[in-house]
Amino acid sequence: MWRRVIIVLVTVLATTACAVNPVTGQRELGLITTADEIQIGEQYYAPSLQMQGGEYRLDPALTAYIEEVGRRLAEVSDRELPYQFAVINSSVPNAWALPGGKIAINRGLLLEMQSEAELAAVLGHEIVHAAARHGARAQQRAMLLQGVILAGAIASGDSGFGHLAVGGLSVAAQLVSQRYSRGAELEADRYGMLYMSRAGYDTQGAVELQETFVRLSGDRRQDWLSGLFASHPPTQERVRANRATAAELPSGGESGRTAYLEATATLREQQPAYELIDAGRKALVERDYDTARARADEAIALLPQEAHGYALRGDVARMQQRPGDALADYRQAVERDPGFFYFPLQSGLARLALEQWQAAGEDLRQSVALLPTVPAYYGLGVVAEREGDLPGAKDYYRRAASPNSEAGRAAQRALLRLDLADNPGDYLRLRHGTDAQGRLVAEVHNPQPLAVTGLVVELRYRDAAGRLREERRALRSAVAAGATVQETIASAAEVSGARELEVRLVAARLVDEAEPAPAAR
Repeated sequence: MWRRVIIVLVTVLATTACAVNPVTGQRELGLITTADEIQIGEQYYAPSLQMQGGEYRLDPALTAYIEEVGRRLAEVSDRELPYQFAVINSSVPNAWALPGGKIAINRGLLLEMQSEAELAAVLGHEIVHAAARHGARAQQRAMLLQGVILAGAIASGDSGFGHLAVGGLSVAAQLVSQRYSRGAELEADRYGMLYMSRAGYDTQGAVELQETFVRLSGDRRQDWLSGLFASHPPTQERVRANRATAAELPSGGESGRTAYLEATATLREQQPAYELIDAGRKALVERDYDTARARADEAIALLPQEAHGYALRGDVARMQQRPGDALADYRQAVERDPGFFYFPLQSGLARLALEQWQAAGEDLRQSVALLPTVPAYYGLGVVAEREGDLPGAKDYYRRAASPNSEAGRAAQRALLRLDLADNPGDYLRLRHGTDAQGRLVAEVHNPQPLAVTGLVVELRYRDAAGRLREERRALRSAVAAGATVQETIASAAEVSGARELEVRLVAARLVDEAEPAPAAR
């Protein structure tokens, strides 16, 4: 039956919600409107930039140049959208587009190209993804197959700092990292080259770029495998298709090699410092703190205006349990780039370790305004609890509570500690029924990460005479984390003739209520 209902629903949608693809001219399902696409892009663009490393700010002229090339292509595209272009401060070679025309390219990819025509090939490709509604179509498929709204249809992706984000921002992580179909990639290549030709660029730049990508994929460079190749896999098929497309289009056009090398000259001068930061990050993951600190010092000496060098050195100090030194470096990072969430986040957590509650709260609120994250909300919960604002603390802990990270699990424990006694039914599952002897049995399941005890259930029912009775019964058993217990709570005689029986959990506490609020990390 349900299968027939789904088939009918899909058929109705397909026949009543058709739209014409503005790039290809083909008719297709159009559940998501242009207004929806623009709203999605506007909602998730800033968080996506934050998750990927923040905007590159040290060379505004380079960003202006990227925007100029992007607008030149957008003006000859087949769809008018509020296009935006940004450069992300990340060494991972990548580029992506959100619905509604929001496009970004990583600093790491800019260093792999040698001409404006190659840049135009990348940006034109991403413009087509937005103009041809490739991202929107993927969301439509999720909506139809899963029968849920967009925010619920997309799972969190591991994308930069995306694992730290809370709530619906997992959608942004997936939008950036989603892999397009083979057809969508070929379509973006073909029409991107058409836009290049219209804008006056040499389309051989797209052929050369794809040939480079295929060669690099063969080398299996890890940064490429985690970047552009993960969502835009290069193939010999795409190289052949690009050559065929170039043969169909007018030859010649602008290469822009000199202009591109001039525009990226400052970035190339800065590259040794970024390589040191990347090496330091790798050493930090391997817990080689001396090497990580040395690479941070070297990067700061080469490029003192870059905030990420100070953040790396701060992270080393934090891992070595030196919160005072960490705070000094994080403040240097915030001073240089107050617009990237990670720097005030780490500053706030260092101040928590130093028990600077008010200043910690200020830093963490600044971070949350840029990107709401689990560690920031947990830290704000600690601050609110220390300041005696228990309702505020509960709210922050509730936002942070998650089994997927240390801070999220700490928030779960803190929320249990503060709220379990007031709202036990929100955290424990209660069922009741009668056994073979007619006795009333309560079953309590504890899905939480901590053991609970002090369980009390309330019985409400009408007796044989129609009188309303309310009674409370204490359970003898504690319930371990993830465990279930059953206990008899009333004899057969007590509930014989009972009508309108209700059983609810009214009291519970943690086995160890003396547990202090754990330190934020």
